Amino acid sequence: FPVEPTAVNVFGDDPYGDGLNLETLAQHSFSPPESVQQARRKIGLGVTLSHEENCVWVYNRSENSIFVSSLTLEDPDSPSPTKVPAGNCLCIFDPVKAAQQNYGWNFTHPQFGPIDPNSVRISFVKGWGQKYSRREIMSCPCWLEILLAPCR
Repeated sequence: FPVEPTAVNVFGDDPYGDGLNLETLAQHSFSPPESVQQARRKIGLGVTLSHEENCVWVYNRSENSIFVSSLTLEDPDSPSPTKVPAGNCLCIFDPVKAAQQNYGWNFTHPQFGPIDPNSVRISFVKGWGQKYSRREIMSCPCWLEILLAPCR
């Protein structure tokens, strides 16, 4: 789902204006598990992703927390997501910090394999990591990965 504007809305089951509807994005020939359906129902207004002042921001418009992971948010030796409570916002990707870290495309984390330094992962409603029963984002019922075009 390529995005050209400086902001895009991402929401669960019901469309709330222009943006990315997760239900439409994940259309399959089978019905998703109940855990996925429950998570999507809790997303509501979802999030707004916005590129502002040299930073990519997430605005959590949902009534539930989201969990975000990117290399510019975390200690690369101990990756864990950042919880963004309902109604809050966070700079989720700082290209200046990414350039200073200079991971390049060959960065690998011993536990999780190669990581695109220009990616951001967001889980809706459910968290993951050392403090949760879900150790990785792929165990969460509803999540997405955002691949940002590298700054040139």
